[in-house]
Amino acid sequence: MYCPRRFGLLELNQDWAENAFVVKANIMHERVHSGMHERYSKEKIELSSVSLYHDGLDLYGVADCVEFIRNKTGAYIEQLGDNFNVNIVEYKPRRPASGTVNETDAIQVFAQKLCADHIWKCKSAGYVYYGDAHRRVKLDFNEEYDKYYSLLQKLIFEMNNVLESGKIPDRIKGQKCSGCSMKNVCIPQNKKYTVRDLVKEECV
Repeated sequence: MYCPRRFGLLELNQDWAENAFVVKANIMHERVHSGMHERYSKEKIELSSVSLYHDGLDLYGVADCVEFIRNKTGAYIEQLGDNFNVNIVEYKPRRPASGTVNETDAIQVFAQKLCADHIWKCKSAGYVYYGDAHRRVKLDFNEEYDKYYSLLQKLIFEMNNVLESGKIPDRIKGQKCSGCSMKNVCIPQNKKYTVRDLVKEECV
């Protein structure tokens, strides 16, 4: 959703490049997925690095954190032997400048929510936790469920088309690339040269 060309470079070419933003996000996710945030109590179980899937939508991924909060009216989860409300928590290093959740982040959490609902037969809630602000934002998927579901189906269709075609999409006109770690891979910068430099290379 962020950039179809980036998706193609990553998935088809297996290209990868990091910048400061990617490194910062990697450090945060290493901490989350290390298990340091896992907690067990009478009221709540918090698990990190949780595998999620949805066979019908052909989705698979790993959630940063899933919270199981004991509640008599919640879904019965056989693996845990009790009834729980389920929360999906996605970690992001910084809040968007707009102050609202980016749609790219929201659709990621929505996809995780559908997987969680599929696995545990529940109606999970979705959150984004921003490291710089030390706060989480709840995503209201109940009000916009149909919108996000349609968008996710569209994205899955487009991703499958790219994978099946084996062709890396062209760069979208007006795409903002300044913060992308793949910029130099996607748009190689030709080295400046002079005729004198070419002559020297021939002589060598």
